[in-house]
Amino acid sequence: MEIIAIINQKGGVGKTTTAINLACALTLIGKKRVLLIDLDAQANATTSLGVDKNALAHTLADVLLDGVALDKAIVKTKHLDIVGANRDLAGMDVLLADADDAPILLKNTLQNSQLDYDYVIMDCAPSLSLLTVNALVATDGVIIPMQCEYYALEGVADLMATIDKLTQLNPKLHVRGVVRTMYDGRSILTQDVSAELANYFGEKLYKTFIPRNIRLAEAPSFGKSIFEYEKSSAGARAYHKLALEVLKQTEQPSLL
Repeated sequence: MEIIAIINQKGGVGKTTTAINLACALTLIGKKRVLLIDLDAQANATTSLGVDKNALAHTLADVLLDGVALDKAIVKTKHLDIVGANRDLAGMDVLLADADDAPILLKNTLQNSQLDYDYVIMDCAPSLSLLTVNALVATDGVIIPMQCEYYALEGVADLMATIDKLTQLNPKLHVRGVVRTMYDGRSILTQDVSAELANYFGEKLYKTFIPRNIRLAEAPSFGKSIFEYEKSSAGARAYHKLALEVLKQTEQPSLL
């Protein structure tokens, strides 16, 4: 079972879109068993898959704070399983602040749960909160969605520094890959920023880029992944290609 965190403390870069559609692509195209964990109190990943966040019996908050078994928080959707989120995740930093094992709670939970999945995909909030730290400690590697805009590299140094520090708690922690999102190849700025990302991340930059695509923006409002909503769209084709790159990394771990 591989655990992948989708992370970038900058908001609006396509983290949730990537988490949902990569997870669905791995299920539909790769025929893999996938669990998606929503670590954001905004619960966009939860609602984007058609799950009523207000009707959840349990979220990760119950698992980490009250010892509820992880499998009791899992909700089945059409193509994959999800541990959903809602406002119960808000304030977790305060509630966990005094716990000596706060950074490793999620890691311990995943290790102690009898999960039968090929991949666990974690959608992190746009911050370096304690929940995000938990994801980084629990993960095998991170995928960083980055928009090709002027401030694309803003905050990346902080994120990389955090990743470096947390290798003390998680020696496996590394950047699995960086994916360019909301890509507009007609823009000179996009091309310039893309070249900067290639120079900065080198082989860590996925060849696939996710284009600006209205179908990707519309799909969540229908509670569907892009593959259910419009499988012939440019967005669906892009996430298909990204999933193939991720699968290839799994088959050839030396590429990581």
